[in-house]
Amino acid sequence: MNNLEIIRAKFDELQACVIIPTYNNAATLTDVITDVLQYSNNIIVVNDGSTDNTEAIAKSFSQVQLISYSNNVGKGWALRKAFTYAVEHNYKFAITIDSDGQHFAKDLPTFIDKLEVVQDAIIIGSRNMDQATVPGKSSFGNKFSNFWFKVETGITSPDTQSGFRAYPLELLKDIYFFTKKYEFEIEVLVRAVWKGVKIESIPVTVYYAPKEVRVSHFRPFKDFTRISILNTVLVIITFLYIKPRNFLRILFDKKKVYTSLKNNCSILMSQMVSKPFQLLLAFL
Repeated sequence: MNNLEIIRAKFDELQACVIIPTYNNAATLTDVITDVLQYSNNIIVVNDGSTDNTEAIAKSFSQVQLISYSNNVGKGWALRKAFTYAVEHNYKFAITIDSDGQHFAKDLPTFIDKLEVVQDAIIIGSRNMDQATVPGKSSFGNKFSNFWFKVETGITSPDTQSGFRAYPLELLKDIYFFTKKYEFEIEVLVRAVWKGVKIESIPVTVYYAPKEVRVSHFRPFKDFTRISILNTVLVIITFLYIKPRNFLRILFDKKKVYTSLKNNCSILMSQMVSKPFQLLLAFL
C-alpha cells in the first residue's frame, strides 16, 4: 500500500469523515473536494443556502454526501447539522475544513496521525498567524479569541479561531449548542472543555488570497458583536458556575483522597500491631 492508501484505510478504521461547510464558494469548492478525495471518500458537504452553483458542484461528485437547505443560516448551523448527520451515519470523528481554499488537504494525514493517539480531544489546526499575508482583522480576532478562551477555560491555545479541526463526535453529541454563526466555533471549544474534553493543537498550512480576490463572509461589525456577546455570557457562566463547580470537585476529590489514605493507614497500622501477636501465637 502507498501512503495515500494507508491514510484512506485509516480514515475508515477510525470512522472519520471530512465536513466541508460552504456558502457561495463555488469558485474554490471543486478544488477543495478534489484535494480531499485523495485522502478519503468520507466527505460531507453542507450547502448553507448558497445562491451560486454550489449544490450542482457537490452533486457532481458521487462520493459526496450532501446536506443542503435553501436559506443561509450560518457556519455554526451548518456544522451542527453535519455533526448530527455524521453521528447518525456512525462516524466517530469529523475533520472540518473550509471551502474557500484557505486550508490544505495535505494536512489531513497529520490529523489522522494525531487521532490515532488522542481520541478524547478537539484537535485544532494551528495556523502561523505571523505571516505577512494574514489580514490584520484575522490576527486581532485570533488574539482576542485566545485571550477570552483562556479566561473561560484556563487553557492556553495558539489558534482558537481556526476552522480546520478534528472533533470527537461521541463526546459532543449530548451538548445542546445555541449559536448558529461564526461564534459557534468558540462556543463548541469552551463548552467541550467544561465537559472535560481536551484541546490539542497541530501545525497546519494556511493560505490567504490577495485582498482583491479574497472571498470572506465574515461581517466585521455584526459578527464581532455576536462573538463579544457570546464571550460575555461565557465569562459570566465561568465565574458564577464553572469555577465554583470545579473548586467543589477538587475539594471533594481531596476529601476522597484523605479518606482513602486514612483508611489505608488504619489497615497498615492494624497489620503492624497484629503481626507480632500472630507470631507469638504461632510459637505458643
